[in-house]
Amino acid sequence: MLIANPKASTTTRKVRDLLVRAFVGDLEVELAETGHRGHAIELAARAAREEYDVLIALGGDGTVNEAVNGLMSVPGTAETRPALAILPGGNANVFARSLGLPGDPMRSLAAILGALRGGHTRTVALGHVTTGQESRYYTFTAGAGFDAEVVEAVEEARAKGSGKASNLLYVQCALRRFFAGTNRSLPALEAHANGRVARGIFLAFVANTSPYTYLGPRPIVPSPRASLGAGLDLFAIRTLRTGPVLAALAHMLLPATGGPRGRQIVELHDASELTLTARRPIALQVDGDYVGTREHMVFRSVPAALRVVI
Repeated sequence: MLIANPKASTTTRKVRDLLVRAFVGDLEVELAETGHRGHAIELAARAAREEYDVLIALGGDGTVNEAVNGLMSVPGTAETRPALAILPGGNANVFARSLGLPGDPMRSLAAILGALRGGHTRTVALGHVTTGQESRYYTFTAGAGFDAEVVEAVEEARAKGSGKASNLLYVQCALRRFFAGTNRSLPALEAHANGRVARGIFLAFVANTSPYTYLGPRPIVPSPRASLGAGLDLFAIRTLRTGPVLAALAHMLLPATGGPRGRQIVELHDASELTLTARRPIALQVDGDYVGTREHMVFRSVPAALRVVI
């Protein structure tokens, strides 16, 4: 089954048709286009229940996340569920690029076809977050606090007609929210993991792999040791003063420095489980999708959860 998001940032119907035709010589392909938010979850769950061999997700990180959650909603193991192939069609395509795929579907096509012909898959871990209202799997990162507020602002701007997601739109929304929207004086979060407690946190990233995202071709890397073969990594910061934030961002954009360091930084590597609690409802994003405000979030690593075609 090939799930295609017709609203993905960098794909058109012509591209989708070309991709489907490219697969026809090797596979029997059913094309299923998403029609609403959450539709890819329903389609992927059907693919798992009906024992498809491969699920191909054509779209951005949101489409991939829904496909993963649909596959994981059906009881089984990585070996019994359909393998997931990704043709990146969004703005950032973080998970696909972390797997080594190029950032657009046509350039990724040859790699995916070659892997399918050779039967090559890789089994990866997933992140999982449970709140009081829901639980959800994720592929690369979940974030609480300022970054999730930025995602919310981008989604609001797009709903008002700002067009497709772009790096410029994210930067504009981040600057507006940082200087005129977010609470920069009263931290809301605390983190609990491995018997440790870190209080007074303004934002936290819980990474399943690295990078956190991309700014154009440049990766943003708050947790350089995070990987798909290990547990979860936490990056958090205790201040939103301009100077320390710019310093941390500079280190994120220069991974060779080893990532952000300092007394305002909280980090944890390879955790099987951690909890974030908030003194007030705080924004949460999962794989770049805003999911609302939450006060209690439990994150856990799910090892060997899913096969990806690569």
